[in-house]
Amino acid sequence: IFPVNSVGVLTGKDQFSIDFDENILKNRIRQFRNLTIENSYIRRTYNIHDTASFKLDKFRKEIANDEDWETHIKKIHYRPFDIRYIFYHKLLIERNRYKVMQHMWNGGNLGIITSRIVKGDKYQHCFISKNITDAALLAQNTSSSSYFFPLYIFTDENHAFNHSKSENKKPNLNPQLIEKLSKVYGKMPMPEEILYYIYAILYSNTYREKYAEFLKIDFPRIPFTANYNTFLKFAEYGKKLTDLHLLNSTDLERPISRYQGISDNDKIEKIEYNEQEQRIYINKDKYFDNVAPELWNYYIGGYQVLQKFLKDRKGRQMDDPPQYCRIITAIAKTIETQQQIDEYYSDLEQELI
Repeated sequence: IFPVNSVGVLTGKDQFSIDFDENILKNRIRQFRNLTIENSYIRRTYNIHDTASFKLDKFRKEIANDEDWETHIKKIHYRPFDIRYIFYHKLLIERNRYKVMQHMWNGGNLGIITSRIVKGDKYQHCFISKNITDAALLAQNTSSSSYFFPLYIFTDENHAFNHSKSENKKPNLNPQLIEKLSKVYGKMPMPEEILYYIYAILYSNTYREKYAEFLKIDFPRIPFTANYNTFLKFAEYGKKLTDLHLLNSTDLERPISRYQGISDNDKIEKIEYNEQEQRIYINKDKYFDNVAPELWNYYIGGYQVLQKFLKDRKGRQMDDPPQYCRIITAIAKTIETQQQIDEYYSDLEQELI
């Protein structure tokens, strides 16, 4: 369906090339470019060592001569609901997947992430992004690498993409699929509608259970309904899920969870879920309330989402509690939407193309 695709980015040195904070990452690169600082200090401080493809002294000199180095700071979708910053420079990224990721620089595109091989009993390996994506976004296991499928390909030769100009982009969709859908529906569906439809299918629990064995060994295959109204209904659900997962849904304006506690300590020290209280504690006093067990135990890919988000930030300050409340709410709304999708799924498979 999506001819242009690849595995996500693999830096080989995440601790150096990626950070939660854009300014901290910039200061790190400034140190790297500062040739008055000895190589031994950079190696020791950032645990960077020469390899067959990485030569510290040579690459430091080259990046020091790059006056536009700050333009290489990009957002990266690192884990579910977890956007960080990456120094996306070919010298510091082991596998940059440039052919695909060049189309995701300015956040004006969309793409589906899924896996080809799934370890475990369930397929839950699907997410969406408008940014560069990491190879381990869905699972740390290398055999379950996260593949990225962008919706649009931008054709600006200088790669200075103006994503608002439609003449600079074309759908990354198989022409035969578009032709077939247009013939069956009597009109050409929008590229976004096709992506949203696919996303809704991949979040159907009925679909996941029915094709569980196939989903373990190859990319998901998508059943397309012959009924245009059913297609639009599923596209609507896919759009809802997309907005939830990008955290820009209006459903998140009134979060179901609140950040509570009386102390001034916002450090994430000990992560603990109390099922009876339905609270997620980040230390002895501070917690997020109204978190049902099904939310705490919700997985995307190989990650228990709410736990993973906090675990990766252990030892840091909880600097944006409202964002975490929105994530909790997004998961609750996702579960609701999945149930709604399943109510219609049997109708979909009665009339397939």
